[in-house]
Amino acid sequence: MARKTENNGPSVSAQEALEFHAMGRPGKLEIVATKPMATQRDLSLAYSPGVAVPVLAIAEDPSRAFDYTTRGNMVAVISNGTAILGLGNLGALASKPVMEGKAVLFKRFADVDSIDLEVDTEDADEFINCVRYLGPSFGGINLEDIKAPECFIIEQRLRELMDIPVFHDDQHGTAIISAAGLINALEVTGRDMRTTRMVCNGAGAAGIACIELMKAMGFAPENIILCDTKGVVFQGRTEGMNQWKSAHAVKTEARSLAEALDGADIFLGLSAKGALTTRMVQSMAKNPIIFAMANPDPEITPEEVAKIRTDAIMATGRSDYPNQVNNVLGFPYIFRGALDVRATTINDDMKIAAARALAELARQDVPDDVAAAYQGNRPKFGPSYIIPVPFDPRLISAIPLAVAKAAMDSGVARKPILDLDRYAQELSARRDPIASTLQRIYDRVRRQPKRIVFAEGEEEQVMRAAVSYVNQRLGTAILLGRDDVIEENARHAGIELNKQGIEIINARLSRRNSVYTDYLYERMQRKGFLFRDCQRLINNDRNHFAACMVALGDADGIVTGVTRNYSTALDDIRRVIDAKPGHRVIGASIVLARGRTVIVADTAVHDMPNAEQIADIAEEAAGFARRMGYEPRLAMLAYSTFGHPQGERSERVQEAVRILDKRRVDFEYDGEMAADVALNARAMAQYPFIRLTGPANVLIMPAFHSASISTKMLQELGGSTVIGPLLVGLNKPVQIVSLNAKDSDIVNMAAIAAYTAGA
Repeated sequence: MARKTENNGPSVSAQEALEFHAMGRPGKLEIVATKPMATQRDLSLAYSPGVAVPVLAIAEDPSRAFDYTTRGNMVAVISNGTAILGLGNLGALASKPVMEGKAVLFKRFADVDSIDLEVDTEDADEFINCVRYLGPSFGGINLEDIKAPECFIIEQRLRELMDIPVFHDDQHGTAIISAAGLINALEVTGRDMRTTRMVCNGAGAAGIACIELMKAMGFAPENIILCDTKGVVFQGRTEGMNQWKSAHAVKTEARSLAEALDGADIFLGLSAKGALTTRMVQSMAKNPIIFAMANPDPEITPEEVAKIRTDAIMATGRSDYPNQVNNVLGFPYIFRGALDVRATTINDDMKIAAARALAELARQDVPDDVAAAYQGNRPKFGPSYIIPVPFDPRLISAIPLAVAKAAMDSGVARKPILDLDRYAQELSARRDPIASTLQRIYDRVRRQPKRIVFAEGEEEQVMRAAVSYVNQRLGTAILLGRDDVIEENARHAGIELNKQGIEIINARLSRRNSVYTDYLYERMQRKGFLFRDCQRLINNDRNHFAACMVALGDADGIVTGVTRNYSTALDDIRRVIDAKPGHRVIGASIVLARGRTVIVADTAVHDMPNAEQIADIAEEAAGFARRMGYEPRLAMLAYSTFGHPQGERSERVQEAVRILDKRRVDFEYDGEMAADVALNARAMAQYPFIRLTGPANVLIMPAFHSASISTKMLQELGGSTVIGPLLVGLNKPVQIVSLNAKDSDIVNMAAIAAYTAGA
């Protein structure tokens, strides 16, 4: 019997697992309303009488259920508990923790809502009759932990009876992830799918599904041998056979697994610990491909193979070895793509598309988010990295897109997607709330590409960010640093810098060196700097060199900060670049939380601003909000609300409001007020005189410490994403990232610098 692979991870104690499931609300799921239920009117719209309107609309046109209900994003996870994990037949109720876990994974990885249903019968016909009538409630059915051969019968009949995708993940999930790994293993070893010899040990749900998918992809049927506990499934065998095994019986003289493996290229194991011996491995062909996927213990361990073969490529179902065949790489994203085109089924074309997209993803350069899953050891495509890791943020935009396109091409999509590029952007936004906010910025920069200086060009994550900046067609990336060091570091990290759009500049050897020195000296000669001081800064300090490049028009913007703290980097930059005339330099952070976007200022520059400075910060933040596409509703925050309780900081905020009144600014503002009043319409309603037309989307903090504390707290507690602090108000585009920022953060900041270069 095949063993599922999505539940692997660090070992935990039994008590720890029980406590985890029992703490707080028992279990792992809850139902949360997506519409407000705060007033009588809300209830009237959500239920009687308002609910009658969508009822009549759906009765007239059933497809409208996807528009007015949860059906289009809802999957049922259904089991009878006859094959729970590797534990066997423990019954429907015992399967509930696994089914809840599956629902959690759907939501976590692909933003698919799901609910678990445990059907208390082992009779296939009873199970089918129970599930078939649930179709109107769901957009798809995920079958789970159902033993073979009943799982084949159940899935086949439900697919015939229902007009929504029915997918038995124990079969097809394992098959798809295995296929992706095999595509890349064949690439690494230089094999051709049509001539490769494969042996599959395990004739349960996953084993049969794997063989069927491999044949659909192009493996020659005569080159695949299936084995079970009784040996080779050969033509003419009668013992222990059924129609599903018989479909894959081959003409062969081999009768045992050992005989079948002699000279074989691939071992696909979905059986039990110890099924594959070292002697069998020794008999396999050169560069053998071994997928030992039994769980929790593989058919043979990588350590055992390594003792006898140095040329083998191995994959297992475990997270503590490279190349984990993990079903979570598949089912959330496959259903995401299928739901988004309202597919009637999940067919072979869609499965193959998912496998190929996974394989392609493993061949791409690995971002920091993925390297973090490897404890900082960045994987690179090759024998130890042929399958992506589950926490790769690129999965959400790559796999559903491929599945949706295959559904459309194969004619099973009821709602085709016309703009696939936009769809990919929307997919990224589901997993990463920053993505939707940044997409507008990226789109404009692509239309007007910019030259951005990456000041710390010798750092690995900076080089990766530069490559990503160029690959995303945002413009030219200029790496500052010593040529030989950059090239050596890039070679060691496996980064390809020899491409159009990437420039390397050594400050000490630049022909512009003297021009920049003269420029800096002219600015600093009356501020205690000698000419040689300025010369040393231009030669040795990349922030000063980069700032001069931008100041004198040799580049459009700068990103820095990976190796220096924020204030030091800002001091460097401000020796060269002034504030815009009539502007104040501030730090602004973008907070994305629960579908809302709020800009917070000042989060980086002013420590304890006076009333005049607070008013300036408010104007600068309002202008920034408009440039980012938001019409500002600005709240001047304090711990008090409109005079209660009194305090020194509150008085400064009150004075700042009066200053804005005198300036006759053209945006909504009011204060002083507490954060809950600023952000909550009901709390705001207690003050009918308030000037804001709705909850604030720009928050002006009374001091730097409150701004910094609040944004960092939001980021670390979870549920919120914070971009920034972003530098606003300088005469030239400069962004400073946090110390040791990831490459994705650096690219985002570079894009923002490029965006503001055109503002």
